[in-house]
Amino acid sequence: MSQQIDSPETQPPGQDARRPLPGVAAISLWMFVLCLWGLIGVTRHALPPVTLVFCVAFAAAGQGLLKLRRWGWALTLAAVLLSAVYGMLAMLKTHDISMIVMVLINLMLFLYLIRPEVRQRMK
Repeated sequence: MSQQIDSPETQPPGQDARRPLPGVAAISLWMFVLCLWGLIGVTRHALPPVTLVFCVAFAAAGQGLLKLRRWGWALTLAAVLLSAVYGMLAMLKTHDISMIVMVLINLMLFLYLIRPEVRQRMK
């Protein structure tokens, strides 16, 4: 018996469009990491409780992006941009140069999300 492997040539047309791009999956994972980071900060009393609102938004954005929903894409775009702005403000306030890594990661993710092939995959 031979097993048939689903290659791009054997899949029906349009089936591959349902799968998220690898970059989109990685960005969803980043949203879940930001959510977890906020939850840990709140439980350790390092961040104010209002941070939980952002944690819920980050988790919803990651879930919506994984399901290739247009609202998930928009929410993720806003979350990534706001996270970059927060990183810039924190860097200016605390003079912590290591925040530049977070800012650069978020800006790269923003630039990836606005690519036409990423936007076309969203429903």
